[in-house]
Amino acid sequence: PARAAADPPPTFKMPKPVPESVLKKRKRNEQWAADKLKAKEATRAKAKAARADIFKRAESYVKEYRAQEADLIRLKREARAKGGFYVPDEAKIVFVMRIRGLNDMHPKTKKVLQILRLRQIHNGVFLRVNKPVMNMLRIVEPYITYGYPSLKTVRELIYKRGYGKVGAGKQRIPLTENQIIEKELGEKTEGRIICIEDVIHEIYTAGPHFKQVSNFLWPFKLSAPLGGYTQKRTHYIEGGEAGQREEAINALVRRMN
Repeated sequence: PARAAADPPPTFKMPKPVPESVLKKRKRNEQWAADKLKAKEATRAKAKAARADIFKRAESYVKEYRAQEADLIRLKREARAKGGFYVPDEAKIVFVMRIRGLNDMHPKTKKVLQILRLRQIHNGVFLRVNKPVMNMLRIVEPYITYGYPSLKTVRELIYKRGYGKVGAGKQRIPLTENQIIEKELGEKTEGRIICIEDVIHEIYTAGPHFKQVSNFLWPFKLSAPLGGYTQKRTHYIEGGEAGQREEAINALVRRMN
C-alpha cells in the first residue's frame, strides 16, 4: 500500500505589533473608566449622607412649627382665662402680587415695581417686612395686593411654582432636585440652605439668609384667580382687590396656584 503523506509542520504567525499610541490610548481609557467609577461611588456616598441630613432637618422644622402652634394656642388660652386678649407678633414677611398692567402708570410707580421684581401681571414675590419695603408698597398699592402668607401657602408656592436662578446666565430652572439648591446656595449660606425644606423655613421665618434665598427664587408666575376679580381699581377694604389684605392673601393664592 501507498505510504500516507506526512502532515505538514504547523505554522505559527507572529502577532502584529500594537502601536504605542494605541497602547497609551487603551491605558488612558482604562484610567478614565476607573476614575469615573470612583467619582460615581463618592457621589453616591455623599448623596446618601446628605439625604440623611435633609431628613433630620425636615423633622426638626416640623417640630419647630408644631411647637409654635402649641405656644400660640397656650398663650391665647392664658389670656382668655385672665379676661384679656393675646396680641400675636407682627408678621415677618409679606407676599406681594401684581394685579394691574401699565395703563396710566407714573414712571416712579413703574420703577418701584421693577425694583420689587413685579414686571408682569400675577407675578408674586416674598419680601421682608421693614420700613423701606412698606414705604415702597404704599407707593404702588393701587397696582398690587399683598398680605401675610401662612406656612401652607409658602410651602405650596415653592413646591408647585418654585423656580431658581441657576448658573452664570441666571436660567429659570424648576426646583425639582435638592442638588440645584445646594449648588447655588450651599456656599453662599455656609451650608445652611441645601434642600427645599431649608428654603421654605428660611422664607417663612425670615432667617439670616432671607435675602440670598429670595433673590435665588424666580418671581412666582400665578394663574388668573378662579372666579375672577371683583374690582381691581378699588381697595380691598372697600370691596375691591388692591392693597393690604393681611391673612386673606392665603385664600387668593389658593385660587391662583
